[in-house]
Amino acid sequence: MKTVFINCSPKKRFCASAYFLALQKLFVGGKKVTEKLRTPADHARILEQLRDAQAAVFGLPLYVDGIPSHVLRFLEEMETFCKQNGISLNLYVVANNGFIEGRQNEGLMQSFEHFCARAGLTWGGGVGIGGGVMLNVTRILFLVDVGLLLLNTLLSAVNTGNLFPKDAWISFGENAALLLYFNLGVLFYLARMGGAIRRRAFSGKKYTRILIPSFVFILFADIFFIIISLFEGGLFRGWLARKQPEK
Repeated sequence: MKTVFINCSPKKRFCASAYFLALQKLFVGGKKVTEKLRTPADHARILEQLRDAQAAVFGLPLYVDGIPSHVLRFLEEMETFCKQNGISLNLYVVANNGFIEGRQNEGLMQSFEHFCARAGLTWGGGVGIGGGVMLNVTRILFLVDVGLLLLNTLLSAVNTGNLFPKDAWISFGENAALLLYFNLGVLFYLARMGGAIRRRAFSGKKYTRILIPSFVFILFADIFFIIISLFEGGLFRGWLARKQPEK
């Protein structure tokens, strides 16, 4: 069985969509192909990969309560391509948004379901994830923790000859357990949908979120976006400044 995973984030690196697709791939067997959809130049390459695929998994962010415009353009070409070539595959979606409510992705899911009906494909369902940006940050924090553990282990080995510094390993274990807890809902539903993908079965639409209280999420989200605003041209200037069109 061949499954094509399509990362539809317009970001070049460190995007949440890539993170969630990587997790989804852990629960899917057979041949797995990962493609990046950012510009029209990617369309032909991805469509050729779909020619002999049995399933496709779209990973994408929620933009203005819907599908990003560059993905819509691809879906128009994909509909024609599938009809002309008699392609019949199961389509699944892993969508994420910056709000804490995973159900915010419902409109996007409905759009993909209608697309499958038009293109003659089998709608397999999807997972909608709330707090996607913050969950993506947890993987970066995990990598930082791994780096700190390796550094502490090296320093301990040089200074004392001890390759297993107790305090460093306890701290790493606590942080890893906390980050795992934040992702439990995502892991559960992605594992569930992974089983459906392997069977080419219907998974249904499931919604989850980062497992922290809403008031904590809002506080950290506000701090995060203020920091991003400062880096993007100063407080509020980054939001209100006139943007130059891309060439």
